[in-house]
Amino acid sequence: MAYLGVDYYPEHWPESMLEEDIQGIKGLGANIVRIGEFAWHLMEAEEGEFDFSYFEKVIAELKKNGLSVMFGTPTATFPAWLAAKHPSILSEEQDGQVRVFGGRRQYCFNSDIYREYAGKITRKLVRHFSEESSIISWQVDNEFGHEGSDQCYCSKCQEKFQSFLENKYDSIESLNETWGTIFWGQTYNRFEEIPIPKVTVTTHNPSLKLEWARFRSHSVNTFTHEMTSIVREEKGKHQEVTTNVSGGFFDKSFDHAENVKEMDFVSYDNYPVWGGLEEPISPEAIAMTHDFNRGLLQKNYWIVEELMGAQGHDVIGYLPRPGQAKMWSYQAFAHGCSDMLYFRWRGMTKGAEQFCYGIVDHDNVYGRKYKEVQALFEEITNHEALLESPIQSDVAVLYDYDNIWSWKAQIQSKDFDFNDELLRLYRPFYQLNTRIDVIPSDRDFANYKIVLVPVMQVLDNSLAKRLKDFTDRGGTVIFSYRAGLKDKSNNIRLGEPLPGPVRSLIGARIEEIESLTSSHQLNLRGKGDFSNIHAEISVWRDLLVSEGAEVLYEYTDFFYNQYAAVTKNAFGSGTVYYIGGGISEEPLLVLARQLVESNQIKYIDSPEKVEVYQRELGEEVYSFIMNHSEEAQNFEGEKLQPFESKIIKN
Repeated sequence: MAYLGVDYYPEHWPESMLEEDIQGIKGLGANIVRIGEFAWHLMEAEEGEFDFSYFEKVIAELKKNGLSVMFGTPTATFPAWLAAKHPSILSEEQDGQVRVFGGRRQYCFNSDIYREYAGKITRKLVRHFSEESSIISWQVDNEFGHEGSDQCYCSKCQEKFQSFLENKYDSIESLNETWGTIFWGQTYNRFEEIPIPKVTVTTHNPSLKLEWARFRSHSVNTFTHEMTSIVREEKGKHQEVTTNVSGGFFDKSFDHAENVKEMDFVSYDNYPVWGGLEEPISPEAIAMTHDFNRGLLQKNYWIVEELMGAQGHDVIGYLPRPGQAKMWSYQAFAHGCSDMLYFRWRGMTKGAEQFCYGIVDHDNVYGRKYKEVQALFEEITNHEALLESPIQSDVAVLYDYDNIWSWKAQIQSKDFDFNDELLRLYRPFYQLNTRIDVIPSDRDFANYKIVLVPVMQVLDNSLAKRLKDFTDRGGTVIFSYRAGLKDKSNNIRLGEPLPGPVRSLIGARIEEIESLTSSHQLNLRGKGDFSNIHAEISVWRDLLVSEGAEVLYEYTDFFYNQYAAVTKNAFGSGTVYYIGGGISEEPLLVLARQLVESNQIKYIDSPEKVEVYQRELGEEVYSFIMNHSEEAQNFEGEKLQPFESKIIKN
């Protein structure tokens, strides 16, 4: 059974509205609500005085009306009395400013006091409701690391960072050697001397910055695992465990796959637009987020916050057009979402989320948005088995948080953005409507046909060997620029021409480099199949010299026209491409089409902004068709109105 429902906060409203709300939610066709994730004070108004009676009454009414429950543990918003009694639990900004009580997620992950109190409320709550049959899942905390909460620069974090380093390195001498602290006279005599990367003149050591990011990940994830372990110890056998992943995951300082590894399933909060945005993010960017979340546990996932109304805390953003939020829901279901809850049931009239509009707005009218959700639930329940079916992809995108954090430590080009560079390789395969997995680089990728490796500057010998083995057996690899630049300590290798450990795989070396801006676009000259395909490069350029690789594009400017910009190399039974900068879209789309055809990967040509995603159920094939445009479209005889979405059995 697919769970379809809403995020519901009954504590925000008079108890007299409970029955009205429940009947309205049932009228949508919903069978689940998500509750409780911000209600710590309601459960423990004074220290040690636990009272779950309010939620007992709410759950009894929900249960009576056939609604299941996902219950959030409330540790993302602690009560004021806890901050007043133990101000040390509050996290600090990089400049030392303490984050005062107010807002949310102000706690320090390295506060032993906070972990004690968070563990206690979590244990009491889950134990209390462990036998409640209507609670089918626990959500641990809420949107870990969101809004900068993964960072803290307090004294507790500094002490634990120093211990983290002491446990990792054999000696302070080993750390000094690895980090190169002889530079700028940064050599340490004791681990206690090592700073955290607060504001300084110029910049901190790149190795320190990378270790700090790893420590932040360790801080978030050990807290997550500790709370998850408590839930597992206390929950009923019929109850599962999840946590909700927020957007912007490549900009956060924790490894998401590690974060969710103890969960039964991944949940995601899908917001294609947010406050201040005049338009949504691109369709391929939305699709990539779904492929990322499906890749965390490499199985289908939930969405527990699906946008319906305009959103924003202080600044409100774009209003999804009629049918557009429904279309985004179809897109999510296409990419592997099996169960969905909309945010939120009704818009709040008080507090910081007054402008997070819901299914029902402040006027309490069951209007267009209500009917849109109602129609979606009615339609999608006819495809429950299809939503549960597994997705097999032939194309994979690899990412590594060490690599992402290395780029953050030294951005190199002022216009570099990891998200943009991942999407640069992802986009052409998305445009051909192929299925793509976005997975950590330490996963097994042997069974894919094409592997995309965007800007992997931190690339160790182990990954290099796996990529060589994959290519040798007939696989295709596409690298983009700066590949193989650094080791896992965030250092450049001495005496090893770039691209370092994958030089023989790529069949070319990089003699020189140049940082460009996004507006500084250089024309390239195509060769062979690409001689008539216009191309430009921006953001970065590697100046490549072939060592056996075929040159597909070369530079045209006077001083560097002898250098290659894009190469193709035969390696074993496979092929490797190297793209030496931020190349424009057309050549990548041509290349993607060549590769899916030569690898016998099924693809679908569709009009621009019409996405087609195929799923199988046994021998039957279904197409999810989504019109991402404000204009009517036609696809293979199907007329699509603006933002219309359909499921067609082929």
